[in-house]
Amino acid sequence: MESQQPHQQYRPRWRIADLDFSRIDLQRVRHDENTFYLVTCASFVESGSDLYTHNLIDFFHDNEEVATWLREQWEVEELQHGAALRAYVGHVWPEFDWQQAYDSFLAEYAGYCKVELLEPTKALEMAARCVVETGTATYYRALSRSVQEPVLQELAARISNDEVNHYKHFYQYFRQYRRREGIGRSRVLGTLSRRTLEMRNEDADCAIRHALKFRDPARAGDVAYLRELSARMSATVRTNLTPDMTLKMILRPLELPPKVQSWVQYPIRQLMHYVFLR
Repeated sequence: MESQQPHQQYRPRWRIADLDFSRIDLQRVRHDENTFYLVTCASFVESGSDLYTHNLIDFFHDNEEVATWLREQWEVEELQHGAALRAYVGHVWPEFDWQQAYDSFLAEYAGYCKVELLEPTKALEMAARCVVETGTATYYRALSRSVQEPVLQELAARISNDEVNHYKHFYQYFRQYRRREGIGRSRVLGTLSRRTLEMRNEDADCAIRHALKFRDPARAGDVAYLRELSARMSATVRTNLTPDMTLKMILRPLELPPKVQSWVQYPIRQLMHYVFLR
């Protein structure tokens, strides 16, 4: 597949300098432990995004357009998300040793970013990326809606918009590869279903463990408290998500006729409820 836009110049849609951290309303967020973990865990995963970005660039090395976009826009924006979230944590919770906690997280997280975990074909990997971007867009939209602190609202909304834009690119590339590979809907559905089940996966669990380890060391080994903490974070996302939009994004790669889509929506919606309610 030849590159269509080999010389396109990419640039982030916004920069950290656009955020005025001096406007943070500390009274609204400083003592909110749930928000601390939501923001900190997200900052860890986003800051480690270069690990799996490099796997994807290698996987799509024969497509200059895709590889260039992954390297010059997607990776740049994902790392910017991590840096912005880290900056927010540093302003609100300066006593938290972010770097030490992140290093601890990264030592474990690197083991999860293996090239063999990619899908068997390029079309299916693009479908999987659509699900991942749906999950992250949903997460940040829910975070923006759940908090009262204006700077965090703005930051989370900006990241969510970026993730929706990333989704559009992955979907465009998915359609190109699907035509080339002749992948059937049953295989696409299998990938979408499995990746939807993995939305709350070991990445998030890993981040929570390491954030807790350095935020509240006395409870680091308390499995019951970890489950409680994870449940509170999930409840925040669940009660602030936009299910219809999330469902539409997940189903879009199936490219179903309207009648068939209405039939498939129910089991996928049930799957989403399982993911966000468990």
